[in-house]
Amino acid sequence: MLIVLIFFPFVAALAVLLAKENAKYVALGAALVEFALSVWMTLQFNPQGGMQFMVDCAWVPALGISFKIGMDGISLLLVLLTTFLVPIIILSSFSNLKSQVSKLPLFYSLILVMQMALVGVFVALDGFLFYVFWELALIPIYIICLMWGGKDRIRITLKFFIYTLFGSLLMLVGLIYLYLQTPGTHTFDLQAFYNLRLSSSEQGILFWAFFAAFAIKMPVFPFHSWQPDTYTDSPTPGTMLLSGIMLKMGIYGVIRWLLPVVPLGVNAWGTTAIVLSVIGVVYASCIALVQKDFKRLIAYSSIAHVGLISAGIFSLNVQGLQGGMIQMLSHGINVVGMFFIADIIMSRMNTRNLGELGGIRNVAPVFATYFVIILLATVALPLTNGFIGEFLLINGLYQYNAWMAAVAGLTIILGAVYMLVAYKKITLGENNKLTSTFTDLTPHEKTVLIPLVIMIFAIGIYPKPLLDIAEPSVKNLLDIIHGTLAK
Repeated sequence: MLIVLIFFPFVAALAVLLAKENAKYVALGAALVEFALSVWMTLQFNPQGGMQFMVDCAWVPALGISFKIGMDGISLLLVLLTTFLVPIIILSSFSNLKSQVSKLPLFYSLILVMQMALVGVFVALDGFLFYVFWELALIPIYIICLMWGGKDRIRITLKFFIYTLFGSLLMLVGLIYLYLQTPGTHTFDLQAFYNLRLSSSEQGILFWAFFAAFAIKMPVFPFHSWQPDTYTDSPTPGTMLLSGIMLKMGIYGVIRWLLPVVPLGVNAWGTTAIVLSVIGVVYASCIALVQKDFKRLIAYSSIAHVGLISAGIFSLNVQGLQGGMIQMLSHGINVVGMFFIADIIMSRMNTRNLGELGGIRNVAPVFATYFVIILLATVALPLTNGFIGEFLLINGLYQYNAWMAAVAGLTIILGAVYMLVAYKKITLGENNKLTSTFTDLTPHEKTVLIPLVIMIFAIGIYPKPLLDIAEPSVKNLLDIIHGTLAK
C-alpha cells in the first residue's frame, strides 16, 4: 500500500495530461483518493509498532542501493499533511488560472508529480532513494515558478535554483561519505548510517554539510534570502506548495537524517544551530513589521515560525520534537490559509499593498471572519493549532536554555503585532473607493477555507491523537541520539 501511496499521484499525473479541459477535476479527484488512502493507512497504523508498511528490495545491488521505504509516526504525520493540503491547493487554483487553460494539464500534473516526490521523501529509508525523491520534488516547483510566476520570475527562480542546488550537492557529498564508511559491502541504508561510529571531527563536518542543505530548504537564517522573493513572485498554488509542504522536507531531514546520524556533530554544533534559528525568529519578525505587501509579510512570518521549529528540534527533548511535529502540521495549515486570503485580496483588488486597503469587514463580514480565525491561529491563540506547537517548542527550548526560550518567545509578541496591524489595515476602518467594491466569499472559496478552519480548531482543542502517533517514534529517535552520546 505504501508503494501505491507513492506512485498513484504519478499515474494520475499522466491521466491529467490527457484530460485536457477536465484536467483540474481529474487532479482534484486523484488528490482526494490519495488523501483517503493515507487516512486508511492511518487507521491501520500502530503507533507502538515502529516502522510499518515496509518494502525493502534491491534496486542497484552492486552499489548497495535499495528501494527501502517505511512509515513510522513521524513520517505518517507529514504524509497526512501532504495528502490533506494538496487537494486544497488544487481546489484553490480553480479560479486564478482561467487565462491559461491550454497549460492547465501541465500545471496540475506537475503538482501531482511533486506530491509523489514529497511522499517519497517522507518514507525513504535509503540515502540514495531519499536523495532521488528530494531532487525530484524540486523539478516541478521550478517549472511552476518559472512558467506561472510574476514579472521577475526568471531571476528569482534562478536564485532559488542556485541555492537549492548548492544545498543538494552538499547533502550528496555527505551521503556518499557515509556510504563509504559503512563496513563490508557499502550501503546507503539509513540504519547502517545510524550504526556508524564516526569521530567527532568527521561528524562535525558532516553536520554542516547536512544542516546547510536542510537549512536552505526550511529556510533558517542566514540561508533564507531566496525565500521572500520566491514566495512573493510565485503563483499562489506554488507558494502554498513551497510553504505548506516543501519546507517541511528540510525539517524532516534534520529529524531523520541529521540528529541520529551525526549526534556528536549535533552535540558540538547544535547550540550554534539554535542561535541561528533564534536570530532568524527575531530578524524575520522585525522585517515583517515594516512590510507593505501582505504576501511578503506572510513570507517573513513563515521564516520566523520555522526558526522556532528548528530551535525546538535541536533542544533534543521530547517536548521540543513533539512541538516540532505538531507545529509542522499547524504551520502548513495556517500558512496555506493565509496565502489563500492574500490571493483573494489580490484577485479582487489587484493589489496587496496594505496602505491601499481598509474597511473590507464592512462589505465582506464572512471573509473577515475566516481571515481573523486563520490569523489568530498563526499568532498562537489558545484553542487554535498554533498554540499547541509553539507552547511545546518554547517548553522544550526552555529546558535547553531559558534565555534562548525567552528570545525565541518574542515571535509570539512580534507575530501578534504585525499580523493584527495588517488585519486592521486590511479589514477595519472605513471603506475607500477601491475596497467598497470588495465582494464576500464565494461558495468555492468557502470550500477551500472550511477544512482549514476545522483543522485549526480540531488540533487546537484536541491534539492528543496526533501527539500519540508521533510520541513513540520521537522517543525512539531520542534514545538513539542520547544512547550514542552516552558511549
